[in-house]
Amino acid sequence: MILGVEGSPRRGGNSYSMLTMFSEHCTREGMSFFDVHLRDYRYEPCVGCERCRKDKICTKFTDGMTLLYPKIQESKGLVLISPVHNYNVTAWVKGFIDRFYCYYDFTKDRPRGWSSRLAGQGRKAVIGAIAEQETEADMGIAMDAMRMPLEALGFEVVAELPVLNIFDAGHIKKNDVAVNQIAEAAQKLVTSLRSS
Repeated sequence: MILGVEGSPRRGGNSYSMLTMFSEHCTREGMSFFDVHLRDYRYEPCVGCERCRKDKICTKFTDGMTLLYPKIQESKGLVLISPVHNYNVTAWVKGFIDRFYCYYDFTKDRPRGWSSRLAGQGRKAVIGAIAEQETEADMGIAMDAMRMPLEALGFEVVAELPVLNIFDAGHIKKNDVAVNQIAEAAQKLVTSLRSS
């Protein structure tokens, strides 16, 4: 299964449209795809209570992430999409990523002391960021803010889609370059999941 997550505050906007295109491509290829629009979930940021060290999942809160943890564990593929806000991902995407903290274990024999229980399972990811800015440099850390934590958790990021010069809701569907890149990234994700 592929878990598709978008973190835009705008219903029916470009992040929504991008996720819909991924869902359509992947399901056409016979992959099950579960869509998540983070604005529809209410969840708290990680507060570092460390209960998850013992419980192996976040038990501090019973919230929207409680509903998503089974989907995260079940899925081998992840599509994560965010608009660019102030040179970074949205607070919803950041909070979503932060709550993956419960998948880390402290291990004295590891070089950095931490290991991810999601690692070594053939997990693949595609990340996408949609910006009105004209250059990738103007997107700030948005792509890094998604890629780096996912790689640390054990995901192989097989495609990155920085989409530039788009603001008006739904306009990504009219951008032939972006539409083709989404199709290629979806195919790459499906192929990589089938071969792992």
